[in-house]
Amino acid sequence: MPHVVIEYFCTEAFDRAAVLDAALETAAGSGVMQRQDIKVRLVPAEAILFGDGRRSFIHMTISMLAGRTPEAKLRLSQAMVAKLRQLCPTIEAISADIRDMDPEAYKKSLI
Repeated sequence: MPHVVIEYFCTEAFDRAAVLDAALETAAGSGVMQRQDIKVRLVPAEAILFGDGRRSFIHMTISMLAGRTPEAKLRLSQAMVAKLRQLCPTIEAISADIRDMDPEAYKKSLI
């Protein structure tokens, strides 16, 4: 864990493998998480409706255990948006949100 969930909608093709790789590498290079703990996934939106008329988006929700500084979270958010903007220059909206997970409540089971 951390989890990077990338929701998207667009009518044009983009390199999904490159987006996954870039998100993983950017998150790992941020200094706020360990590469081996990161999970990245793409989730397509079936349809969208933006009030301002835009027709494509990528939104990243980055969930991590609480404890990182606001400055570290801001740097991670900015780096993730900048990297995906490089890869997807025609996507009309790219955003990121960092969520703190409660370490007391978060549980997992591995095999």
